Amino acid sequence: MKKLTTLILIAAFGTSMYAQEVGLQLYSLRNQFKTDVPGTLKLINDWGITNLEGGGTYGLEMEEFQGLLKKNNLDVVSVGAGYDDLKAGNLDKIIENAKTFGAKYVMCAWISHEGNSFDIEKTKEATEVFNTAGKRLKEEGLTLAYHAHGYEFRPYEEGTLFDYMAKNAKDFAFEMDVYWVQHGGEDPLALLNRYPDKFVLLHLKDMEKGTPKDDTGHADVETNVVLGTGEVDIAGVVKRAKELGVVEYMFIEDECSRVVEQVPQSLEFLEGLE
Repeated sequence: MKKLTTLILIAAFGTSMYAQEVGLQLYSLRNQFKTDVPGTLKLINDWGITNLEGGGTYGLEMEEFQGLLKKNNLDVVSVGAGYDDLKAGNLDKIIENAKTFGAKYVMCAWISHEGNSFDIEKTKEATEVFNTAGKRLKEEGLTLAYHAHGYEFRPYEEGTLFDYMAKNAKDFAFEMDVYWVQHGGEDPLALLNRYPDKFVLLHLKDMEKGTPKDDTGHADVETNVVLGTGEVDIAGVVKRAKELGVVEYMFIEDECSRVVEQVPQSLEFLEGLE
């Protein structure tokens, strides 16, 4: 496979330019990092990927890890942050971590809640937490993005809990994980169209056809399949994201045991969409 150039689109809208780039969520290679950090980063370089979402150093000192990133021409453009840290106002360490990596985005992937108890009260709490933290992060040149995980699509009033969150998001944006959106009972493309200015990041993750769905935020990771071979309309979402020009990075996330074999195939699929 020829080396993927990560720049997929530069579209002009008046005098504004929007670049959308394919990257990798490092959680995809969590098992590989356990045994070989340098080799895993080299593998990402070999795939032609340069943009990463991560935030940790896999047991290495920050300086050593950053040296390996530089050696492999890799940039961490988005880092993770825990909900409990955001809620507690532990923002200094989050900001320091993001700036040390040179990241532009801070992503929270899970709202702490007991069992299957996620409801409107927790949604309101989280929205307030994200607005408060997001305002501070904005002051530091960072964008907070919440990654919905499926349980946010439970019914509420005329829509869902996610609708409440999106309509009240003043100082934070969203990262759409297309797998979890569909697993939670929503249509990723329809959601992107409903909130065309809310999503700044995407997780591209396809779902094995016929996968049982629920709104728990949990699923068998082995149902992650090569992009374009499952039931999620990856092509439609990517096409619409290009048209909107708001989504800056689209991270491949593949959590299954076949990730090393599947990512190159997913990249080829995305190349074919250009």
